[in-house]
Order: sequence, then structure tokens, then C-alpha cells
Amino acid sequence: MRSVNCKGRLLLLQEPVVMGIINVTPDSFYTGSRQQDEDSLLQVAGRMLEEGATFLDLGGQSTRPGSERISAEEEINRVLPAIEAILRHFPEALVSVDTYYARVAKAAVLTGAYMVNDISAGTLDEDLLPTVAALGVPYVLMHMQGNPADMQAAPHYRDPVLDIFDELNTRLSRVKEMGINDVIIDPGFGFGKTAAHNFQLIDRLNWFSQLGHPIMVGLSRKATVYKTLGTTAEQALNGSTVLHTVALMNGAHILRVHDVREAMEAVKLVNAIKNERAAFQLL
Repeated sequence: MRSVNCKGRLLLLQEPVVMGIINVTPDSFYTGSRQQDEDSLLQVAGRMLEEGATFLDLGGQSTRPGSERISAEEEINRVLPAIEAILRHFPEALVSVDTYYARVAKAAVLTGAYMVNDISAGTLDEDLLPTVAALGVPYVLMHMQGNPADMQAAPHYRDPVLDIFDELNTRLSRVKEMGINDVIIDPGFGFGKTAAHNFQLIDRLNWFSQLGHPIMVGLSRKATVYKTLGTTAEQALNGSTVLHTVALMNGAHILRVHDVREAMEAVKLVNAIKNERAAFQLL
């Protein structure tokens, strides 16, 4: 059984859970995730929690392919008011901060965030890992080849699953040496991967269970979905749900999504299948 200790709140991942994406940015790839005022922010946060989200992941900087880096100060100015507003209205919400800056992570956690979700595995700010260790919060360790500005230029692997597994395993050892015990593994769909790489990762996702930590999947409305289907991010809900279902069948513990209700339905249906399978095997 996998678990995550969020500042003393122990979350047992007996069944998969859902993380809702909320971006306080003007340029995230999916326009539906952008919240530019407090009223819309609270409306979206409230709906996600009502629909069953366990976590709300707040991001103040777009990391879409080709995005430009903003300063930690600007990111703090976007993220902190959002965290304060959410926790003022929904004090029991488990808020995660999506950042690779140590300053942002520290400010967010001191404001009330429970988790740090880092796309860079600690490679874009050398102070991030020791900061997370000192804060004592869970850490999402994600794989990325390159950086957001160039990661989709020409991603290449000998074997994407084995290469990414090995890199995550190496980074995981470093994270543990720093004193971070609650780690969530994210293979980094779309971060320095082609659609073919992403499909291989989904198909062989259960390999990452060997790392001994919960697995998070972030596929929601990404290019792998909508370009394969010949649509747009706005039309990619059904395709996202299909891939979420496959990921759940292959061992995902956390789905990071824009659409909580549909993801929760996938979780419930996959759980029903797995429960029936377990019951039959006991006969």
C-alpha cells in the first residue's frame, strides 16, 4: 500500500485519487485551466473538491513546450494570493504547488500548501531539494528531458521506459539522501517525449512501481491526446479519459487532471473491475 504524509495528514492510497489542475497564469496551454480572478478561482476549486479531487495543484508559471521562464518573484505574486484564497474558503483542501523554484516552494508551504510538484527533479534550482527536505512535505519527482523552452525539439531515447526509469531511480536516490521521504513518481508525459514515447510509458507504466513510491500521471488534454485524434486541447476530454483509464489499469495512483468528475468516474469504474477480479481470484 502506498501512502503520503501531508504535514501529519496521512493519506493512504488504497485506491487511486485525483489531483485537480488550477493555473493562475495567462498562458497555460489549455485555456480552461487559466484562472485570472479570485471569483473564478474559488468557483473552480470548489467544484473540483465537490467532484472528488483529493489535491488541488496550483501553478503560477506555464511550462508548456516553448514557454518562457518567469522569475520566482513573479510566480510568488501569482501563487500566494491563490493559495490564501483557497484555504480561506476551503481550509481542509490539500493544496500542491507546481514550481521548480525553492523560494516559491518555501513561500507556498509556509502559506499553507502541503506538497511540492517539481517538473525538473531539482535540476533547475539547486536550492529546491534541500528546501523541500527542510519543509518536510511530499515531493513530486518528475522526469523531463531538456527544459520547457527546448524539450520538444528532438527528444530521443534508446528505450524510453528503461531510460526514464533509470534516470528517475538515480534522482530518487539523491532525493532520499537529501532527507525527502514522501516521494511521488511522475514519468513526465509530454516533457521531452514524443507521442510514441508517451504511449510506451502508458503501456509499461507498471514498471515504475519497482521504485516503491506512488505513481502520478499527467496526461490531461495534452498534445499526445489531441494531435493523435486530430482535434484540439479543448476537444480532448474524451481522449484524456481513455488514457487515464489505461493508466489506472496499469498502476497509476494519482491522476493530475483538468476535469475531475470524469477522472473520478474512471477511477470508480476501474476500481470496480479490479475488485471483481480480486474477488474471483479468491474463489
